[in-house]
Amino acid sequence: MAGGVAGAPTPVPVLPDVHAVVLVHDDPAPDGPDGSFWLGQWRDSWTRSAHAAAVRDAREAIARGDIYQVNVVGHASAPYVGDPLPALGRVARLPGARYGGGLAGDGWAMATASPETLVEVRAGRVITRPIKGTRPATAAGRRELLASAKERAEHVMIVDLERNDLARLDGAGPVRVDELFAVRRWAGLWQAESTVSAPVTGRLDLAAVLRAMCPGGSVTGAPKLAALAEIARLEPVGRGAGMGALGWVGPDYLDLGLTIRTAVADGERLHLWAGGGITWDSDPAAEVAEAAAKAAPMRAALAG
Repeated sequence: MAGGVAGAPTPVPVLPDVHAVVLVHDDPAPDGPDGSFWLGQWRDSWTRSAHAAAVRDAREAIARGDIYQVNVVGHASAPYVGDPLPALGRVARLPGARYGGGLAGDGWAMATASPETLVEVRAGRVITRPIKGTRPATAAGRRELLASAKERAEHVMIVDLERNDLARLDGAGPVRVDELFAVRRWAGLWQAESTVSAPVTGRLDLAAVLRAMCPGGSVTGAPKLAALAEIARLEPVGRGAGMGALGWVGPDYLDLGLTIRTAVADGERLHLWAGGGITWDSDPAAEVAEAAAKAAPMRAALAG
């Protein structure tokens, strides 16, 4: 985003910032056994106590009035030996992924199982579907998510931010919220999603769309520029491909998913990212547990 503060360096420098191909398959690896693939122990970029301390720091920034909320993300990596593509293929096939697929290049490969639309342009509308709010995919978890005033307030703030992002677009008309706080399932979690859209009234320039929408509000916070400054201050490891975008660009459509459920392989290690939105009402221990719950399906898929 123009004017945003740069964060920590990426842990996967071999991965390019932008990669495009003529055709992207919806599965980065064929079905089949992993052969000689071996995955070692995960190493987190910060301890649980350091993560909790970052949540407390974020709450202090909210108390000062610097921000209203901020998304705090942690990174983990594990050594591997062998071909990582079958393991990444399992990530891409996790249930609930609207954007399940991957890319590979010289010395790197990645897979995403993202349920979240960063931006879509189709049938005369520009659309974003922010996700904010998570609970275990049980009947009790669903009731708790729907009843949580904290989760709903956090979600509505991000919806308002995305409305503002869409409103900045030349070539788009009045913004509306088509659906608010709908509960969807991703792997073993319930998550709250809204749909925000505007009619296309003129020419939409791809670069302008990306400048307006990236990075996504649900993985930054509000106000977005101030949240980016807090992210740069709090997170010890860069997000790399995590919290970016992957999808399709055509002559008359655009469909990009926010890479919130993404794993990347370089030549030696597998990497993944997980986090959550912090508000004044956030409990540090609960936020650490939520990030772990989001990462758990990916870790299990990679381990096979």
